[in-house]
Amino acid sequence: MHLRGWPADVVLGAVFAAALAFQASRIAESWGPGYWQFGCAAGAVVCVIALVRRRDRAWAAVAGLAVAGAAVVAGLFAHLPAEPGPAMALGLSVLVGSTTRALPAPPACALAAGGLAVVIGGPLTSDTSSAGLPPVTALSGAVLLAGLSAGLCLRLLAARRRAAAERVRRDERLQLARELHDVVAHHVTGIVLQSQAARLLARKQAERLDDSLAGIEAAGSDALAAMRRLVGLLRDADDAALATLGAERLSDLVTRFEGPAVRLRLPGDEDTSGWPPEVSSTVYRVVQESLTNISRHAPHARSVMVDVSRDGDAVVVEVVDDAPPAPALHHRRAGYGLVGMRERLEALGGTLSAGPRHGAGWSVLATLPVPAWERR
Repeated sequence: MHLRGWPADVVLGAVFAAALAFQASRIAESWGPGYWQFGCAAGAVVCVIALVRRRDRAWAAVAGLAVAGAAVVAGLFAHLPAEPGPAMALGLSVLVGSTTRALPAPPACALAAGGLAVVIGGPLTSDTSSAGLPPVTALSGAVLLAGLSAGLCLRLLAARRRAAAERVRRDERLQLARELHDVVAHHVTGIVLQSQAARLLARKQAERLDDSLAGIEAAGSDALAAMRRLVGLLRDADDAALATLGAERLSDLVTRFEGPAVRLRLPGDEDTSGWPPEVSSTVYRVVQESLTNISRHAPHARSVMVDVSRDGDAVVVEVVDDAPPAPALHHRRAGYGLVGMRERLEALGGTLSAGPRHGAGWSVLATLPVPAWERR
């Protein structure tokens, strides 16, 4: 059992126990006191399998259906109640809903069909002379369909979340591609200008030609380094140039922030304006997204700390707040904005972690390597 799901499984176990008690009382009332043990034992086995379904959803569903099918066949031959009771139907509902939610479509459909066959097959093959569908079968079928519907809804919601996250990643890649275009255009422009200057120096001041050629070499190396860091990203044909907002604009961002007081700490031993454009713009975007999440999801925070520092060959950005702890169901701060930030950082060789702090508050920690050519 996964620890994250144990509260729900405790509640589900209580529901299973209540269903088994109800099933035993109804069978004892309608068939007699000696007929309820077999059906309840089979239902209890299916319910236990449903509680441990997270270990392997597919095999758990197969095992549950096998037990239910064997119980139906045994009930027919032993002249016992052959219809799956409410407890067994509830266990099958959980198993089928779980597979519908998580498994690929072909096995999910096959297991759902198997569940319906088990629920309906018993009454259809019995020697009952009553007209119409027995009430127990109707109830079991409704429970199974409810589980199937719940699993399908959760599957569609998960697909929508994945599609939204993929759109965010694609937008971030396009943004990085625009910035790549700007970075390379800047360096190539420098190469062209220095090449023109080198031609003049070759005719008039040959002794200064080496310095000019060295500048051209450095500019070319810078452009190649930026290309290698962002290779593989595609951009639309109609992309417009996008200005990069560097770490030097963080003070303005903090001043404009409408929320709790923000303390900003920047590296004191270097000029952040000398960072590569993709590094400075990423620092800005991480802080911007973190402050946006605080304003949306932490209205009770009293203070925020934004710390930008250098740690060896990397820039480290940490944004923390002191908001009081919220219930687990309301921890929704790691949204699609951070998905885009993680995509950007990973494309640049960095990392991003976000989550609640011990005690209170939320922390966002980004680490971004600075290319070797910038450290010269």
